[in-house]
Amino acid sequence: MPTTAPSSAPAAPRPRPRRRGRLTLLTGALTLALAVPALAAPPAAAEPTDYTLTVDPARQGPAIDDTMYGVFFEDINRAADGGLYAEQVQNRSFEYDRADNASYTPLTSWNTTGSAKVVNDDGRLNARNRNYLSLGGSSSVTNSGYGTGIAVRKGERYDLSVWARTGEAAGAPLTLTLRDSAGELAAARRVTARGGWTKYTASFTATRTSATGRLTVASGAPVALDMISLFPRDTYKGRENGLRKDLAEKIAALDPGFVRFPGGCLVNTGSHEGYDEASGYQRRRSYQWKDTIGPVEQRATNANFWGYNQSYGLGYYEYFQFAEDIGAMPLPVVPALVTGCGENKVTDDPALLKRHVQDTLDLIEFANGPVTSEWGKKRAEMGHPKPFGLTHLAVGNEENLPDAFFARFKEFRAAIEAKYPDITVISNSGPDDSGTIFDRAWQLNRDAKVDMVDEHYYNSPQWFLENNARYDSYDRNGPKVFLGEYASQDNRFRNALSEAAFMTGLERNADVVKLASYAPLLARTDSVQWRPDMIWFDEQRSWGSTSYEVQKLFMNNAGDRVVPSTASGTPATTAPITGAVGLSTWATTAAYDDVKVTGADGKTLFSDDFSGGEGKWTEAAGRGTWQVEDGAYVQSDAAAENTLVTAGDPGWQNYDLHVKATKKSGKEGFMVAFGVKDTGNHYWWNLGGWGNTRSAVEKTTGGAKQTMAGTEDGTKIETGRSYDLKVQVRGRQVTLYLDGKKWGGFTDDAKAEPFRQVVTEDKKTGELIVKVVNAQDAAARTRIDLGAKVASTARLTTLQGAPDAENTADAQPIAPRQSTLRGVGRQFTHTFPAHSVTFLRIKKTG
Repeated sequence: MPTTAPSSAPAAPRPRPRRRGRLTLLTGALTLALAVPALAAPPAAAEPTDYTLTVDPARQGPAIDDTMYGVFFEDINRAADGGLYAEQVQNRSFEYDRADNASYTPLTSWNTTGSAKVVNDDGRLNARNRNYLSLGGSSSVTNSGYGTGIAVRKGERYDLSVWARTGEAAGAPLTLTLRDSAGELAAARRVTARGGWTKYTASFTATRTSATGRLTVASGAPVALDMISLFPRDTYKGRENGLRKDLAEKIAALDPGFVRFPGGCLVNTGSHEGYDEASGYQRRRSYQWKDTIGPVEQRATNANFWGYNQSYGLGYYEYFQFAEDIGAMPLPVVPALVTGCGENKVTDDPALLKRHVQDTLDLIEFANGPVTSEWGKKRAEMGHPKPFGLTHLAVGNEENLPDAFFARFKEFRAAIEAKYPDITVISNSGPDDSGTIFDRAWQLNRDAKVDMVDEHYYNSPQWFLENNARYDSYDRNGPKVFLGEYASQDNRFRNALSEAAFMTGLERNADVVKLASYAPLLARTDSVQWRPDMIWFDEQRSWGSTSYEVQKLFMNNAGDRVVPSTASGTPATTAPITGAVGLSTWATTAAYDDVKVTGADGKTLFSDDFSGGEGKWTEAAGRGTWQVEDGAYVQSDAAAENTLVTAGDPGWQNYDLHVKATKKSGKEGFMVAFGVKDTGNHYWWNLGGWGNTRSAVEKTTGGAKQTMAGTEDGTKIETGRSYDLKVQVRGRQVTLYLDGKKWGGFTDDAKAEPFRQVVTEDKKTGELIVKVVNAQDAAARTRIDLGAKVASTARLTTLQGAPDAENTADAQPIAPRQSTLRGVGRQFTHTFPAHSVTFLRIKKTG
């Protein structure tokens, strides 16, 4: 997750055995929809455009593996604790700490009465469960759960457990209650704690539905408490220590081919030491799988990279079990001892590296080993004697130091290949879709003949529409691609449409792109560190975003093989780059002077040496502190981000922008904007960006940014030095000069084609699946030539709506509509509505 993203015949991912009933279930669901009236196209916002779509069934395209599409799970946005992990009690073991979040204490989410304190001494439950609560007689402790509170539904059962010990000869009577502000939510339960640490259990049956419940444990005598837990009985598949059912079901409904876990930035940030006495029980550690298995009360705790605590109640065993439950291939990611996600540090400790390599070998044994092996036995003891069938494993995540990462990656790969040659070991290419890090990482991967490379990127809808052909030119004999994280930068339907258009290119290149997963998967509405997300939820409800609906449609209708097809394009209209100019900073103070804009003919369009004040400039972003100081225009707020100020005419074209810029203090450099329409639509030359580690030109469209290819290098900005900048705009061509020397340039002429399609075949049902994305205001009247005899009716599924439509808890305007399309033949005409994704399943008859 970004924080600001072979042998001569390399081994392809092993196809996952097809699950019985997979397509039968889909067929049944669609058959139910045949009675629904045909979906009528709404009035178009513009005249329909004529297209052609020609299918060539005599040729064979690439096979689509059953694992093509999957999901990526990372504990971000409280996806685990407070999310998929069904535990209702927050901070159940009193382990929250300032190391997790500056606002945390061991009693976060708890209220106490009487005498109560958290203790860390030798009386603890076990060495890894460091804290416990010492509760006096006639005292109580109450947990408020996550968000608004503990959610219960009338008539459903909830299982409580608590570990307790007491030195009182008569024992300590415990009263367990579940209430909200209106009163009891279930009848109180009572148990008596006696002697040393023991686990006590009880169950509640909710008498009312509430999302504001509170769980109280009251004691009549002095007692020590730990691991106070409340689970719904109705977890996914009814499993103990299980998963929240509605969230798990929404993931299962995608029918994913794989589950990538546990991250993301969780994997490779923080210390790589263990959670033990030797390391001082460090709280900021990379995700290490051995911390997360065994009895939950013995598992480690950790500071989550995204600013909260992770309990590891949802650990590697549960991930493997969930993948198996939904028929998906497990795909774990392990740390490579090079941190990413802005940390960018190398751990140079051969003994520690050796330990992590061995841990990875042990992980494979845990997943696949016989019950007679050390780690296979531990899996069996947890309740799963049968191997999980691990076939793929990734090392590292978005490392920004490709050479250091790759030196360590080779150690992991060599050890895994020596002992487990059937495991596909996956490398990565850093956090971006292009640039110096990406290029270097790919070169290292190609030279070492790596089997598969994990690419990540989050870009604007414009970028996804422009890059449908991204993988057309990839080497067919080089490493395969695992597109492990991607998304368009928002959750509206326009974003989902652009992703759908891009996915047609993924399928067309299924011989190169072997795995793909949108990210992130889950987001709790009151704890959002990253947006967009696929599935949203609160205490009681969950819903799929518009992107969820697109992913589900593609994942449920992938097919087995691509059938080659061609389509006409949308007539292009090329206009020069136009717009005003701007200045900005990001967590930096900077001074600008001698701004001048001249036309291509040399005529001055704008000039400002700030001798007359700042009156020519507009504070477009409304952030930062701008004022004229010593004859320069200065932004002096070192904490402010994106402080854009603008000047000039939005209609300017074919001009040169000159400016002098000086960094005064802060984390980065400065940004000079051009082609400015408004704060959400412009270009800027970002010098000393990304923590002053690199520079590039970024294009913002509709508020979403993308890095222009070929404009990135390692330029860093020195504090106190004055730089002369020149931006030359000619048509769609931009050339940039730094201190009189050409720095770089680009031509922004990539076509954002709104009409995209791909055709696949489902061999089991004998159907062609025609998939068309129309991401424009006009309906697309299309002449379709299937090149084969087909049935006269087709099963039609359409996603359609306003580009700004967004699914919420209360309304899901973007949802699939299913119907029967009649009048289908070898050749027929169909109009694809504006702003739509349409899938046609057409039975071949000859």
